[in-house]
Amino acid sequence: MARYASMSLLLLAAFASRRCAAFAPSAGRAAVGNAARSASADTALSASDDDFADFSTKVSFMFPGQGAQFVGMCGELCEEVPKAKELFDEASEILGYDLLERCTAGPKEVLDSTEVSQPAIFVASMAAVEKLRQEEGEDAVNAATCAMGLSLGEYSALCYAGALDFADGVRVTKARGEAMQAASDAVDSGMVSIIGLDKEKVAEVCEAAAEKSGKPIQIANFLCNGNYAVSGASEACDVVAEIAKPEFKARMTVKLAVAGAFHTDFMAPAVPALEEVLKKIEFKKPRIPVISNVDAKPHSDPDTIKELLATQVTSPVLWENTMDSMLGKDFERAVELGPGKVTAGILKRFSKKAECTNVGV
Repeated sequence: MARYASMSLLLLAAFASRRCAAFAPSAGRAAVGNAARSASADTALSASDDDFADFSTKVSFMFPGQGAQFVGMCGELCEEVPKAKELFDEASEILGYDLLERCTAGPKEVLDSTEVSQPAIFVASMAAVEKLRQEEGEDAVNAATCAMGLSLGEYSALCYAGALDFADGVRVTKARGEAMQAASDAVDSGMVSIIGLDKEKVAEVCEAAAEKSGKPIQIANFLCNGNYAVSGASEACDVVAEIAKPEFKARMTVKLAVAGAFHTDFMAPAVPALEEVLKKIEFKKPRIPVISNVDAKPHSDPDTIKELLATQVTSPVLWENTMDSMLGKDFERAVELGPGKVTAGILKRFSKKAECTNVGV
């Protein structure tokens, strides 16, 4: 149980081919809006957005998302890797507080807060890249043929791939964390992990909980078969925890230690603030493909990448699709960089034979 709870508390990934009926109207409106914005970008920029259509997953670098943080991370790393310490110093100047101290000393409730954990995980992941560089050299750092990140981790992947400057990465993850925290504080919502059911059955749980509570809830986070999470109003989350096991034969449910209903329309108030920051930041074409959480595809046009990052806040994350795609190509090995071993653990659920090393912090 502890193993599943730990994995569930760290999950932030999704496959959203089916949404709960209770969320269909608002989700539909959001989808139309997102599609309109994407269509506008695609019409003008489609010729420059398919450069990575035929990409290789031979060596895949994976970066963790929110929930991977832990008090004590990066302390020894910054003592042993001077470049990692330099990243934390630069980030602290931008943030206005000592980020390394919050990572090493906490307290846990501060580090776990959305506005702190997001830049903390981003910086820690970039510090892991510097650890790899110091220990194994430039060739090891440049070995990746593609990169991907779990929700927040997409920013780390983009920074690693040269699409996003480190300082700008700190600024945008700071803004993202603050905006999502504010959206979470505005309404009583949450997330529940459901263990032991397939996605079709989890959708049925959502529908039943929405009907019983009168509040919206939907599938939001999918890691792999048998390990999914739902996001919605707290009343609906309570019903999910109440009915999933006895009525739908789930193995267990776990209420997640997150601020609110991430990757749903509950986060819509966070989008304008994030878009405003993204407008001020220069993105470049990634030097290698970076898989988007929104559509599980790589994109080469910087403006399209920006739009997808804004959409990602309210859209389920297609990590399950990403893993299937990665393993279905010319995959040989993966490298996980950053705190925890969540993405490596997910990969092993797809293929026990998949080679994966961890560069921890």
